[in-house]
Amino acid sequence: MIERGWVTLRTHGPDGEEMILALRGPGEVVGEMSAFDGAPRTATAVAVGEVQAIVAPARTIAGVLERDVAAANEFAHILARRLRESDRQRLEYTVLDTLARVARRLLDLAERFGKETPEGVKVELPLSQEELASWCGASRESTVKALRTLREVGALTTGRRQVTLHDVDGLRRHARLR
Repeated sequence: MIERGWVTLRTHGPDGEEMILALRGPGEVVGEMSAFDGAPRTATAVAVGEVQAIVAPARTIAGVLERDVAAANEFAHILARRLRESDRQRLEYTVLDTLARVARRLLDLAERFGKETPEGVKVELPLSQEELASWCGASRESTVKALRTLREVGALTTGRRQVTLHDVDGLRRHARLR
């Protein structure tokens, strides 16, 4: 479980290109699927800067899940959320343009880690534009263009490793969320 810092979950495409599947931050767990079923990991967790985490061997977690129904239920909820996240991303890659995917990633980060400020919802963005592009399944150029469009319409401002959402409803429209 991540206590402080950020971790990207990465894998490699068929041509060896590295792809970011997810970003995890404080309060979230990584490695839960392998701990649950003992199968090989499907992605590599890579720290983005300094990370402080609690690490438990899969055998220990499996023992807790066998004995503690509440812990097993919480684990099942985590797995269900991850499955829904994976299904949602697969659909996004199929039907949405880069602008909508970038808007959705930023809204997701704001919901999970955003801080309300007088200017809007401020989100620490521990990814470079290249990494954000990878997470969105897009080129860096199209991701930069999407961010520029969102700045021009006043939905957000960007700074070094942070973004402030000024118009969440507008961002939702660009994300094609109802």
